[in-house]
Amino acid sequence: MNKPFTGKVALVTGGSRGLGAATVKMLAEQGADVAFTYHSSSELAETVVEEVHSKGGKAVAFRSDQADTGRAAALVGEVVAEFGGLDILVNNAAISVEQGRTVDDPDADTAAQDRMHATNYLGVIALIRAASKVMRDNGRIVSISSGLGTLVGLPGLADYSASKSGIERYTAGAARDLGPRGITANVVQAGLMESPTMKPPPEVLEALVSSLSLKRIADPDEIAAAIVFLASPAASYITGAKLDANGGYNA
Repeated sequence: MNKPFTGKVALVTGGSRGLGAATVKMLAEQGADVAFTYHSSSELAETVVEEVHSKGGKAVAFRSDQADTGRAAALVGEVVAEFGGLDILVNNAAISVEQGRTVDDPDADTAAQDRMHATNYLGVIALIRAASKVMRDNGRIVSISSGLGTLVGLPGLADYSASKSGIERYTAGAARDLGPRGITANVVQAGLMESPTMKPPPEVLEALVSSLSLKRIADPDEIAAAIVFLASPAASYITGAKLDANGGYNA
């Protein structure tokens, strides 16, 4: 079996469920040693670890709150201490709150929105900064965005859309900064997928699905495949790019 990630160390944020878990498993199946973060569910994290181990791979879970930007350097240090280095960073962890609330809604929970920005945007910046200092040459950074990072499309999505647009621009800037070391930095615009945690209101979900060319929600493995491609040796000359894996939301 081809294992292009043999000898590589990956860090996947938000790896205990959904897209993150699918990415952890796919990287491990292809030879990577994988560290991943989780926020609250140690049981789900341990299930992912056990599944990877049962297939002969290696994975270690680290509890971390991405909204705590001061934790980023320590987290990266723990990963390097555990595995001896770092080659791949997948910025997957994100939250979605207050979807459907317009910017002038007097009942909007601005504290929750601020935490979303800290998690989705500031936390990603902190990890890219920390990881880039220790990442080996010819490494990979993949940040997970959304079609909403390019096209808001509906009312009530301003804050979430802004958080995703921000990491797209920051990742593009990292591609410029880190290119001399052979480190690539790219974005995957992930589409709607089966998720136990990020469920928009039914009317929003219906409108979003109707806007897609494929008219269906993705399986997380379909989007994980795009992430793993950009992390692979096959994508060595792709950087500063945005790969849409969103069912044709922007078509």
